[in-house]
Amino acid sequence: MPDKVIQKKLTRERRHRHILKTIRGTEARPRLVVFRSNKHIYAQIVDDLAGHTLLSASTLSKALHDDVAKAKNKTAQAKLVGMHIAELAKSKNFSRIIFDRGGYLYHGRVKALAEGAREGGLEF
Repeated sequence: MPDKVIQKKLTRERRHRHILKTIRGTEARPRLVVFRSNKHIYAQIVDDLAGHTLLSASTLSKALHDDVAKAKNKTAQAKLVGMHIAELAKSKNFSRIIFDRGGYLYHGRVKALAEGAREGGLEF
């Protein structure tokens, strides 16, 4: 069983490296990176040229604590995180980003986070 879990993780990381060959975040158009664990989802906006994380949000963020607790399921929580990262990005004058799904399928929680970010006003 552990071998299968390890293989799944390595396959996702291989897909992510393949994706990173084609996309790079810049200061004008940073990259929105998604990471999901079994319990939480994390989003970061990264400037790859400078090597800095500009913004971050997750289901563990203090600003989202009450809303996440009221959310019906993890997909709803992911949508809240997407909307929150969009608010933060708008406050820092980022409206256009590059979406990096992190090697995950564009489905479920990853898709919900992307839709929440789009509803929040981000373009990608």
